[in-house]
Amino acid sequence: MHQRDRQIPGEAPSPAPSQQDFRPRLQAVFPHLVASGARYDAAPLYPQESVETLRSIGLHRLFAPLESGGESFADARAENASLLGVLRIIGRADLSLGRIFEGHVNALKLFAWFGSAEQKVELASTLRDGAFYGVWATEPPPGVTLGRSGTDWLLTGAKAFATGAGGLAFAVITARGEEDGTQLVVVPANVATRADLSAWRVRGMRATGSGSYDLTGMQPSEDKLLGAPGDYTREPRFTAGAWRFLAVQLGGVEGLLAETRSAMSEIARNDALQRVKFGEAVAATRTAYLWVREAAQRAADDAGDAPDFVRMTRGIVERAALDVMELSARIVGTRSAFDGQRIDKIIRDLSLYLRQAGPDYARDQAAIAWLDHDVWGEDDRLW
Repeated sequence: MHQRDRQIPGEAPSPAPSQQDFRPRLQAVFPHLVASGARYDAAPLYPQESVETLRSIGLHRLFAPLESGGESFADARAENASLLGVLRIIGRADLSLGRIFEGHVNALKLFAWFGSAEQKVELASTLRDGAFYGVWATEPPPGVTLGRSGTDWLLTGAKAFATGAGGLAFAVITARGEEDGTQLVVVPANVATRADLSAWRVRGMRATGSGSYDLTGMQPSEDKLLGAPGDYTREPRFTAGAWRFLAVQLGGVEGLLAETRSAMSEIARNDALQRVKFGEAVAATRTAYLWVREAAQRAADDAGDAPDFVRMTRGIVERAALDVMELSARIVGTRSAFDGQRIDKIIRDLSLYLRQAGPDYARDQAAIAWLDHDVWGEDDRLW
């Protein structure tokens, strides 16, 4: 049974599953997100105004646990289909904002899977206050540890590439505990003196503010420990959940395709060679979409092969993005490289975002699985 379908005897019936399409909410504010995204990229600063826009249309609560004020969906597939649409549109508007929102949804999923009833009530309260969350796992050696200091818990160490450091309200961080396995801990993420963005000097994804965040000396209470040691890396959800950031990247590719089409002059549109390039970009973009859509559904099913399917999808999206970036530059020409041009921003952002979490290793692991059997599925195996 899906998490949202569970009902405790004696409780009021769950709300009817949502059939609403949330995309119109985003389409209404899309031009604003594009404009604010460009401003924050130029600054560069954490995109507070863009985050406030998402909050104003209630998007920060949609995919929370039902007990925390989230929407009721018919099942996990319906939820992922809705989330796919939302992530793609945000990614089209601004990839930095998409990365921040995807991290927020990631945190909400961890609460849904591993949070206690009391923690979900607390989450409902913080979301009513407009809080955004992140998930921080990357860290420089020797890593973050969680130990005892008398009767209290004590964190030591720092996180690196901490998206939204200093801007988000809270982060779910990983820490090496006294027992085997990684422990999830909920910490404040907006303590300015703990955030260091000085090293975040990058060409793309500037507004994510993915600096370092010092956790040393924090003393989280027992109710800030989320789940049990080892829950975070539990498969298939750990690896299969990567479909969500692929959906954001896909949105970036789709946005680049749309901008390239708009930038094509009448001369280019009447040039057969340029039309061939544009056709190739369309094919690459739609191919990536079909794979990400399938990956989202397999992740919803908690299928055993979902991690390998998502790993292969990462390579598909990367290849599509690289192809469309090249084709766009060749179609549009030097205008695509001018500072302040939307095509330039999307290409810069994608160039960095595609490097997330070892894409070559993921593709290799997917190939190993496919050599063993056709991961596509029982109903349509080629071998």
